[in-house]
Amino acid sequence: MALDLDTLALFVRAAALGNVSAAGRERGLSPATASTRLAQLEGVLGARLLHRTTRRVALTQEGEVFLRQAQTLLEAEAQALASVGQGRTAPQGRLRVSCSSSFGRQHVSPALPEFLERYPGISLDFRLTDRVVDLIEEGVDLAIRVGALRDSTLIARKLASNRRTLCASPAYLAARGVPKHPGDLTAHECLILGEQRDWRFVTPGGMLSVRVGGRLASDNGEVLRDAVLAGCGIALKSTWDIGAHLLRGALVPVLSAYPLAEEVAIWAVYPSRAFVPPKTHALIEFLQARFGPAPYWDDAPTPSGEHRPSP
Repeated sequence: MALDLDTLALFVRAAALGNVSAAGRERGLSPATASTRLAQLEGVLGARLLHRTTRRVALTQEGEVFLRQAQTLLEAEAQALASVGQGRTAPQGRLRVSCSSSFGRQHVSPALPEFLERYPGISLDFRLTDRVVDLIEEGVDLAIRVGALRDSTLIARKLASNRRTLCASPAYLAARGVPKHPGDLTAHECLILGEQRDWRFVTPGGMLSVRVGGRLASDNGEVLRDAVLAGCGIALKSTWDIGAHLLRGALVPVLSAYPLAEEVAIWAVYPSRAFVPPKTHALIEFLQARFGPAPYWDDAPTPSGEHRPSP
């Protein structure tokens, strides 16, 4: 009996989610039908692929070996279809996406109506959260993350650069003075994101780490944005969050001659597996095209409609 590619895709997804019923629902199958199909696959192979419990499934040793082969077969199918044009069929299915709250509200949410109009076969479950979501455990297809990546088990694709700068309000700098060197920050009120109290700079003498302090710390970037606008101190912020405020002069850059040492970006991350659904590719490519290699928030319009002059 030949292997059925739809059943292989069901198996790959069940392994990723750790749940047969959830994998079946994604493919429009009842839990009983999904379970039956996987049992039939095991019968064809003459091997048990999954350990089943009441709550989760886990790969057997044979299942781990077969998973890699199944992923390779599905990827080959996708490449074969694409080579003759059939792979251009419109992506379909429910896409579960997790995104950091502030970036999601400001830059992803406004783009979703256009995405849904372009891909009528895709439905979105868009979740905003500032915690690091376990994609496998929570059945999330794609996460949009801002900053440095931690989980090496995930595949990451860069969506956009994430230029950061130190900034303050003109009123704060008029009252407290303008720092000339990173070391001067120890005499200033610095607004702290989470536990990020060590700000690292590139200087002519090499890398310099400065331990900063201040009376306000928060795990929410929007709180710090409001505080820096109100003149409470100096903040380290991404231009996607404060670009428009820089352009209209409500905030001004600080220590521009000393680049920040850590380069971060905005990423799309998804489980590490060979077969990535077309719906996932569709959103990644849509956001890459929308943000572009030079993100629009680095040259956002001022309220009067003027743009930052070219250097």
